[in-house]
Amino acid sequence: MRLLTFILAALLDIVPYGDAALTQLQSRDSILIADQLRYEVLVKDMEAGQSLALPDLSALSGDTLAVIGSWRLDTLSAGREIHSRNSKAAAKILRKKFDVRASIILAPFEEGHYELPDIPVLLGSGTGADTLVFKGLEMDVKTMPVDTSTFVPHDIKGQINYPLTAGEVLPWVGAGLLLAALAVIALLLARRAAARRKEAGRPKDPAYIVALRELEKYRSEKYWAPERQKAFYSGITDALKVYIDERFGVDAPEMTTAELFDALKTDKDISPELYSSLKELFERADFVKFAKYAAADEENASALPLAVRFVTSTYQNADAAPETGGEAGEK
Repeated sequence: MRLLTFILAALLDIVPYGDAALTQLQSRDSILIADQLRYEVLVKDMEAGQSLALPDLSALSGDTLAVIGSWRLDTLSAGREIHSRNSKAAAKILRKKFDVRASIILAPFEEGHYELPDIPVLLGSGTGADTLVFKGLEMDVKTMPVDTSTFVPHDIKGQINYPLTAGEVLPWVGAGLLLAALAVIALLLARRAAARRKEAGRPKDPAYIVALRELEKYRSEKYWAPERQKAFYSGITDALKVYIDERFGVDAPEMTTAELFDALKTDKDISPELYSSLKELFERADFVKFAKYAAADEENASALPLAVRFVTSTYQNADAAPETGGEAGEK
C-alpha cells in the first residue's frame, strides 16, 4: 500500500492525529445508503520535528464505496484545535506535545456489511520510525425499510403543472397592451404622414376661392340671433384676415383692427368707399365680440355681401396687376 507522507515541523503545517473511529456526518442511529462518514485516527503526544505518513485509501473507491477527497489533518492541543499556526502563540504550543487527528470521508452506495481496512500510520523522528496500526472497523449499511404487505407500486408521475398566478400573467398582459398601443400610435402617425404628403401634392386653391368657400358657411339668418352673432362676425372677419394675408402680404391674423387698416389705407387696389365699409364691418365685429353689442338685422344682412364684394373686387384687381407690374399682382 502506498503511503502519503506529511512532514511535521515547528511553525509549519500541522498533521492531524487521532484514534481510529467512524463518525456519521448525518445525525442518525443507523447508516443508510449515500450517507457520508468520517473515518479517522488520532495520534497522541506528538512532538515538533516528528513526521507522519498516512496510507493512500483511494483503492477503496468503487461502485459500492466511495472515498471522497483526501486525508484532512487537524492539530489538537490541551483539548482544543490550533487555528493560528503561524502566530507566536502557536509556535509556543508546538514546542510542547500535541495530538494530531487524520480523517477521510467515505460514502457507501450499496446495502450490506462492510469491513474497513486497518490504518497503518508511520510515525518518524530523528532517532527512527514506528508504525502505529489502527484496527479497521466494520459497518452495516441499510436501505429505507419498505412494508411489502402494504406497498403498492405506482406509475411514474408526470411533471406537475401549477396554475398561473396574477403576478405571472400581469407582466405579459401589460407588455401586450403596450405593444398594441405602440402599434396604434405608429399606424396613426403613418396615416397622418400620408395625409400630409397627399395634401402637399394637391394644387393649392387660390386665396379668394378659400375665402369665398369659408364665407359661404355663414350664409344663413340663423347666425343673426344675438347669442350667435359672435360666431357670425368672428367667422367672417377671420376668413377675411386670412385672405388679406395671402392677397396683400399683411400679417392680418396677428394685427388689431386699427393696425390692419393702418396697413391697408395706402393700397391702391382698395377703393376709399370699400375701405371705409370694410373698416366699419371690422369695428362692428369688435363690438360684438368684446363689448357684447347686438347688431341690428340690417347690419347683419349687409355683413356677408360686403365681405364677398371685397374679396371679388380685390381678386379682380390682383389679376389685372401683373399687366402694370404692381407688387400686389405678384401675390
